[in-house]
Amino acid sequence: MAHYDLIIRRGTIVDGTGAAGFTGDVAVKDGLIVAVGAVSGTADEVIEAAGKIVAPGFVDIHTHYDGQATWDAEMAPSSWHGVTTVIMGNCGVGFAPARPDRHEWLISLMEGVEDIPGTALAEGMTWDWETFPEYLDALEKLPRTVDVGTHVPHGAVRAYVLGDREQPGAVPTEDDIAEMARIVEEGVRAGALGFSTSRTVLHKSVDGELVPGTTATPEELIAIGRAMGRAVAAGGHAVFEMASDLKREWNEFGWMGQLSREAGIPVTFAALQSIAKEMPLDEQIAAMRAENDNGANIVAQIALRGNGIIMAWQGTVNPFTFRPSWQTIKDLPWEQQRAKLLDPAFKAQLLSEPNDYSQAPKDILGVVMVISQGWALQYEMDPDFDYEPGPEASVNARAAAAGVSPQEYAYDLLCRDEGKGFIYLPILNYAEGNLDFLHPLQHADDTVNSLSDGGAHCGTICDAASPTFMLEHWVKSRKRGARISLEQAIKRQCRDTALLYGLEDRGVIAPGYLADLNVIDMESLKLGKPWLAFDLPAGGKRLLQKATGYVATIKNGVVTFRNGQWTGETPGGLIRGPQRAELREAAE
Repeated sequence: MAHYDLIIRRGTIVDGTGAAGFTGDVAVKDGLIVAVGAVSGTADEVIEAAGKIVAPGFVDIHTHYDGQATWDAEMAPSSWHGVTTVIMGNCGVGFAPARPDRHEWLISLMEGVEDIPGTALAEGMTWDWETFPEYLDALEKLPRTVDVGTHVPHGAVRAYVLGDREQPGAVPTEDDIAEMARIVEEGVRAGALGFSTSRTVLHKSVDGELVPGTTATPEELIAIGRAMGRAVAAGGHAVFEMASDLKREWNEFGWMGQLSREAGIPVTFAALQSIAKEMPLDEQIAAMRAENDNGANIVAQIALRGNGIIMAWQGTVNPFTFRPSWQTIKDLPWEQQRAKLLDPAFKAQLLSEPNDYSQAPKDILGVVMVISQGWALQYEMDPDFDYEPGPEASVNARAAAAGVSPQEYAYDLLCRDEGKGFIYLPILNYAEGNLDFLHPLQHADDTVNSLSDGGAHCGTICDAASPTFMLEHWVKSRKRGARISLEQAIKRQCRDTALLYGLEDRGVIAPGYLADLNVIDMESLKLGKPWLAFDLPAGGKRLLQKATGYVATIKNGVVTFRNGQWTGETPGGLIRGPQRAELREAAE
């Protein structure tokens, strides 16, 4: 009789291919799935999964754990939500290559773009690397709960090559471009899964400077793409990833299409609905499809809910950030700050003041105005908060019902729970006040579920829980529109994301694939209320959110989380280049 490391029995297997779920067993040996179906034999551990869903581990392709991955084995919060693989180094920011005199500069870039506390990065990272291959070697030293793969980030590459010449609007020479291309090719040959850049004014350093690459020419980007193509021809895998304002004059889809065709690689971009974007989302998708019809391979990354700022007194922003009275207390220790905020006289003074926008960034003034007075677009986060809120949940509506001004209602809301109340502001992906537009995109082969930003936006956004949200909202409980099938939801977050990055060894439950698995109780699956923790190095803050319903998460055949609690196991490691699976026949 066969003996296995692990058998999961009698679960409803949703295998990641999109096929209908079926009841069966999954047997695991030496980190791989070895049998699926009716499995006989014994095992070191048996998980009883009757009435539960058995799904592949989730593959999250848009995270920013570049610093955290060098010191943290748990890899929360993504690992709390069934994620077993993360891809980081997105949006053109990261920490390699890095000359010794550019460490602080790279930290300031990451802090400004991704709202990761610079003090935490400075204390947590050892910087035992300079080149990108050396960075991969450093990542390989630390075991984790998840596998990590990464891009070569444009910002670090430009800073490495240009040095002090790297300023907003800097124009590299032909030799500079050739050297950047060489570094990217070297990185992909060493195991990077792609290259990333950013071309949006929302991404700035803490000093307010645009991210390197924002104004890069198509010639620079295509030269880098060709270098990636050479590395792919030598056996690597490369995805060109970009965040962009998609200004029409830049002809972004024109050069993306050219790059994809010439290099023979996929190009992927953040496709977001926004009243601030020059190109509406449907125009973005149409332009992408026109290039794909002409031989390109462009894939749109879509978010599953509104990209929302969670505003709090202790967060990065709140609606009163631009009131003079707030400025007088914003740097005080929390206990002193809270005492002021709960003082009726201070409240009256602050609410009597107009906003002072003199120090606000002028190129995103529209966003600033929504943060500081967009009461109809801000929502009260109830204990059972629905991330697809209707107008009746807005601060405006709740204030009218309570007979007070919106600003007073917002102030009191933030003061709840001893000053730990939250307001939700979806600044992207919620222009029409619902998520209907995402439904057809979740059934399109040229889109992929993404944009969780796990590990980033620590004081403003809490979207690392996206895989859980996908299951709870879109499959289980959506109230305001059509849902999607469980099988489609799993496929989107497992097989589809894995294939884009050349990870053919995961995302499917079948013999020969990695034993990256989730056992999920769909009846009890529920997102918890976010909270602010101060558990990063140097006491850095981050918004966290847990969930109930994850019976077990398994990485390489090892149970890493049981009923939401880390077991202490760290079977994950570094992904170098594309991965293949040795497929076997399934059990009868």
